[in-house]
Amino acid sequence: MTARSEGPNLMFAFRLRNVLYTRLFRVLFARRFAAFGRGTNVLFPDSIEGAQNISLGNDVLVGARSLLAARPVVPGNTPELSIGDGCRLGRANHIYATGRIEIGRKVLTANNVYIADNRHAYEDQQTPVMDQPVIQLDPVVIGAGTWIGHGAAVVGASVGRNCVIGAGAFVTSDVPDHCVVVGAPARIVKRHDPVSDTWLPTYPDGKFRKE
Repeated sequence: MTARSEGPNLMFAFRLRNVLYTRLFRVLFARRFAAFGRGTNVLFPDSIEGAQNISLGNDVLVGARSLLAARPVVPGNTPELSIGDGCRLGRANHIYATGRIEIGRKVLTANNVYIADNRHAYEDQQTPVMDQPVIQLDPVVIGAGTWIGHGAAVVGASVGRNCVIGAGAFVTSDVPDHCVVVGAPARIVKRHDPVSDTWLPTYPDGKFRKE
């Protein structure tokens, strides 16, 4: 076998493996979810926690080594994680709902993205952080059509429709529709102007910069 032929054959083998696995996953586990849409595939997850509280729309792809969780860690909460039709989630995404996380239609994420509606308390300096309670934050809503870059985190904040969250951004404040966000802490650097139908630079609060 030549080196040229090994590449396509190896790709075919990986694709076949993925197809067989996703079909098996659907047969064994789909009914455990609150909803599991048509054409949806979950590839080799690290963990699924609280599947009965997780809704996956149609034609969703969850990349390998991801974690999806919707667990009642905060007392009195009924958690909910919903992922809309046509979403494509990259490898090793970590999405953890203790209250409510809603990801809109056709959201695209890169690898190693973290989305959560909670954090650990840390204020008691006499107690290890791991032994302090989980604090419930605001619900997280990711608007339809948004792209979240490699290694970005969205924690206790909502992101509007058709936004771009840059690689490594750490988002803890709400982001309006049609914004480009970068940095840690995240700041808005560009926003779509409907009047000129162009993307214009902004101040960190999202207001357009004056010429």
